[in-house]
Amino acid sequence: MTVSINTNSILASGLQGLQNASNGIASASLSIAQRTAQNTLETEGVNGVLENAAVQGLETTRQLIPQAEGSLTSDLISLQVNALNAQAAAEVIDVADETVGRIIDIFA
Repeated sequence: MTVSINTNSILASGLQGLQNASNGIASASLSIAQRTAQNTLETEGVNGVLENAAVQGLETTRQLIPQAEGSLTSDLISLQVNALNAQAAAEVIDVADETVGRIIDIFA
């Protein structure tokens, strides 16, 4: 049935939009966290953050964390854009759900 195929396509599109937004939010959040950690290390120094034995643990962690790219502003903008994308995708899903309900009511 054409209505079923189009509805499935709309739902799939909405879910894909939510997944993309979720991935973008996670990426921007990770970048912000990395930048914050880097700035703390630069301003306070390793010895200011941890003492003695913990310094080696922090150094190992710092080497494992990839360097953040871009700027804090671009990360914050990305976070906001992806939040808006998530809202839009959720609206698509809501409209598709309402449409399916109406179709069911019509055929019932």
